[in-house]
Amino acid sequence: MTKRRKRHTPEEIVRKLRDADAMLNAGRDLAAVLQALEVTEATYHRWRNQYGGMKATEAKKLRELEVENARLKKLLAEAELDKAMLKELASGNW
Repeated sequence: MTKRRKRHTPEEIVRKLRDADAMLNAGRDLAAVLQALEVTEATYHRWRNQYGGMKATEAKKLRELEVENARLKKLLAEAELDKAMLKELASGNW
């Protein structure tokens, strides 16, 4: 039986990283910490690189900016596609 994936919010990630730091400072080894947090080593290192010294509010703001950036990129791609179609129609090569 496979375990279902869980998407963590930025606040949860920052909290888990803070908990991991506390456990590591208390002398627990990394494997035990990862098992307690229920994440893989790759996930832990990815989170550490992305959310390392952030507070929960900063992580939430980062996620909101990433979503907004993705939305704007999609709008730009659609506008460029429309522009290319209009150029094609204007050139009369259809």
